[in-house]
Amino acid sequence: MQAIAKGGRTLNTEEIMELSLRLAGLDEVPEDSAIYVNGENIKKALFCIDAGPAELLLAKQLGFDVVIAHHPVGGTAILNFHQVFKRHVQQMVEAGVPEEAAENAVRKKLEQLELEAQTRNYLHVIDFARLLELPFMNIHNPLDVIGRRRMIEQLDGRLNKDSKVKDVVSALMELPEFKNAQTRIRIRLGKPENKVGKVVVSHGAGTNGGYEVAKTYFQHGIDTVIYIHISPADLEKLKAEGKGNLIVTGHIASDSLGINPFVMELKRRGVSVTTVGVVKG
Repeated sequence: MQAIAKGGRTLNTEEIMELSLRLAGLDEVPEDSAIYVNGENIKKALFCIDAGPAELLLAKQLGFDVVIAHHPVGGTAILNFHQVFKRHVQQMVEAGVPEEAAENAVRKKLEQLELEAQTRNYLHVIDFARLLELPFMNIHNPLDVIGRRRMIEQLDGRLNKDSKVKDVVSALMELPEFKNAQTRIRIRLGKPENKVGKVVVSHGAGTNGGYEVAKTYFQHGIDTVIYIHISPADLEKLKAEGKGNLIVTGHIASDSLGINPFVMELKRRGVSVTTVGVVKG
């Protein structure tokens, strides 16, 4: 990879991707992130959490040099998205879950994600970007890794053996993205007065682990799990079992935790960035 531009030189799409990897501490571009249309001499960027043909056309009309989406929209980033879900295994093992149990926890949803990928129109948005001759890329996992790290750092030093679940919510609410969001952090399983015990931030692995991952955490000594979202069906299953505490922080606010530091770094390198759908930090 090329070195990140410094000294006033403009960036290209590869350097923008490399910047996200460095901030996240990653060595390789994850499977859910990609450069769809390469670009050089980037001075003005539009960052969208979600981008489709309409956003691309608007960006072209407004004179942006690149569109950066957070969520993957096509190509290998869609077709191989399920590979990133395997990162739940690494997170679970690091938290003390046996590797075999962790692998079993992700198996069913991993297969579902792979099957769903075959239904996706993986060229649609990319072809619009090519027709417009507009540089286009998405950066997903690196920014989620940054957001997860911010949540972990926020909780470190603020919790002790006597901390309650409501204390986790209070600590996270100090982060400006959560403070400024229209959504609110919710305790979806357990009670505010419950002891927090051992807590895990389950984020940065493509999408939430659903019922199986949360259940497996609870079965192996984790008392409190933090998701950024969960389906109603998975939540009902967890409620039926009544084990553990589940905190849901909200999708867009949580994504913004990782996006804002990255946008700030782009601006420090001389890129003018307009964000769409991102909660201000």
